[in-house]
Formats: sequence, structure tokens, C-alpha cells
Amino acid sequence: MSRPGPTEVSVAVVRVRVPAKINLALCVGARRPDGYHELSTVFQAVSLYDEVTAAAADATTCEVRGAEAHKVGPGEDNLAYRAARLLQAEYGVRDGVHLLIDKRIPVAGGMAGGSADAAGALLACARLWGLDATPDDLRELGGRLGADVPFPLMGGCALGLGRGERLYPTLSRGTFHWVLAFARRGLSTPAVFRRYDELVGPGGPAAGAAVPTALIQALTTGNVDQVAALLTNDLTEAACALAPGLRTTLAVGRDAGARGAIISGSGPTVAFLAADAAAATDLAVALSSEGVAREVRLATGPVPGATVAPPIPALV
Repeated sequence: MSRPGPTEVSVAVVRVRVPAKINLALCVGARRPDGYHELSTVFQAVSLYDEVTAAAADATTCEVRGAEAHKVGPGEDNLAYRAARLLQAEYGVRDGVHLLIDKRIPVAGGMAGGSADAAGALLACARLWGLDATPDDLRELGGRLGADVPFPLMGGCALGLGRGERLYPTLSRGTFHWVLAFARRGLSTPAVFRRYDELVGPGGPAAGAAVPTALIQALTTGNVDQVAALLTNDLTEAACALAPGLRTTLAVGRDAGARGAIISGSGPTVAFLAADAAAATDLAVALSSEGVAREVRLATGPVPGATVAPPIPALV
């Protein structure tokens, strides 16, 4: 069933800035009949952004720029392209769009880089075409594209249930300072889950994923040490089995003074929680000097979700 079409004047170009995510907790439950595991996860959006620009065009195309652009396909395997096509189908849009993605979130890094681009494309195209699409509408469409797509639209902190697509906003006090260590090679999420299944054995978890209520409560206090002590990821051993160097990265960061450390999602990005901005800078220097990562970046969280950027002033 088609949705209502454009209801307002469309524009020629829309730019959207969309954040990466860290999983502060990732609890894995029983495998479902559809092959996915029941999950309970706490997302935090952090200040590492991709930018998605949607420009009016006759056809729908996608272009990716950035150091890892070669790892992202331009066609049907690109979630942003699929997001634009989904909006066209749902709202009966006949216009095309040229998507330009400026990538800074690592590809296959466990930070929802592809999902962030899809979220950015949904918002940018909805604005470009003047669609009567609410935030809930866009998140519902995002859930069809992938479990991690709805959260970059929401941002902040949230509890994710199901495959992670059912979101419940959670409170968080203060600013958390992160040091992100990007691995030299990505990890496939399906491969990590397969290894997880092998490690837990044929029976696997017998129940649903536990909700990390203590962590959710700790976030409301803003106490870094409390949050650091409650960071958890059930996929850690599986990710380390596929990428053993992650154990070294985790150890180096902890020895260098990180209050907490966690592999984000299915990895291989490692997120280190620092006491404050100064400690984060010192930790980043230490990690860089040890050469345990392809790149080390500073980030803070939580930050808002996908946001339309001001138009670029015309040159005269």
C-alpha cells in the first residue's frame, strides 16, 4: 500500500550529518526461528559522523568518498542506496536522487557505519522530496533495512531489543569521553555471530537476552567509573577469536589508564572510556604510540541523531 506523496515544496540539495554508535552493552539471547539472536543492547551515539548529501537527479545513484570508500559498493549492496529506493517505493516518488556519502565511520567496524548512512539517506531524501514522513515513519522504514538503522535516526542513548531495532530512549547525564581504536581490518557481523554460536555450543542461550538495567541506571548518574565497570559485550570472545590482535589492543588501552574498554558491537573497533577530556587525549597518544590500531580517534557521547545541516552558502 502506497503512502501519501510529497506535501511540501521540495529542495535541490539536502545534507545530513549522522553519528556512529557504540554498544555500551550487548547481551545475546536465544537464537530465533528467523536465524537471528534475541538481543538486548544499550546504544550511545557518539561524535564521529558520516555526512550524506542528497541532490535532485533524474536517476537514483550513489557515490562514496573517504579513505575506505573502496570498501562500500555503489549499488544494491549499499544500504543508503536501498534506503532511497525504499522511500521511492513507499511514497510513490518518481524523482531520482544522487547520494554523496562522505565516510568517516569505519566500514565493518561495529559502529553502524552502513546503517548510519542508510539513516542519513532516509532523512535527506525525505526532506529532498518533501515527504510527509514522521520520525517514527523513518525509523519503521529503517528497521526494514537493518536492525541498526533506526538508532542513528534517534541518537542519544537507547535500549534496543529484538534484533536491536525496537528502541526505548534512556536517560544519560553528562558527557562521556571515548577513545576509539580502529582496527586495520573489518569484521563481518554474520561471521562473528557464527563464531559465537560455535563457542557457546549446540544448545546456545536458552532464554532471551538479559536487560542491562544496572548500566541503564548508572548512565543517569553520569558516574564514569560506574558506567565503565558495567560495560559488557557477549560477542567479545567471538570477535577476539577471529581477530586475536584485539586482545592486545584491549590490554594496551587498559594499561594506559582507560577506565573501561569494550569492543563495539561485533567489532573490531575498541572503545575506551576515559575519565575526562584530558585523560582521553593522553590515552589516544599512548595507543597511537603503541601502533595497535590503524587509527585512533577521540569522540564524546551522547550526541543527537541524524540532523539536517544548514545549506552551504552560494559563492558569489
